Amino acid sequence: MLYVCPLAKLDQVVERVQASYLVSVVNPEMEVRRPRRIAKDNHLFLGLNDIGVSMPGFKLSSEQQVRILIDFFLKWDKAEPMVVHCWAGVSRSTASAYIAACALRPDLDEMQLARDLREASPPATPNKRLVELADRILQRDGRMIEAISSIGRGVDCYEGNVFAMPHI
Repeated sequence: MLYVCPLAKLDQVVERVQASYLVSVVNPEMEVRRPRRIAKDNHLFLGLNDIGVSMPGFKLSSEQQVRILIDFFLKWDKAEPMVVHCWAGVSRSTASAYIAACALRPDLDEMQLARDLREASPPATPNKRLVELADRILQRDGRMIEAISSIGRGVDCYEGNVFAMPHI
């Protein structure tokens, strides 16, 4: 299973689900203390800001970072749980979970995966830039972008809910 959570709940979720893999998608300067049960080689840190267009003083996600993210998901044997988090568990982490589902389950429809994401997480508002880059890399011909646009912005919240990404 792949679980999504905000940074504030990282330690408790990792322990509760007995995760062995971790993806941190947070601001570049942010320090994330890796939970002890996660081996260093099983932790991917992607430093990028939650923005969709280039802005001075902020780091826009790159194609190289999304390729690294997809490769990390594809190398995961799924024998043990993975946790993906960002600051609030709403945008970068939900985009990453959606990307994981599209990469790991190419047999499933992008629209269905987006609807299932919305059902699992009403506040989810996946980062569109990450989805656009993944759509190109995974050669989904705009279907990932269209699917995420179709579910719209999630409900307002301080931080997202903890959830398991369906179909993984």
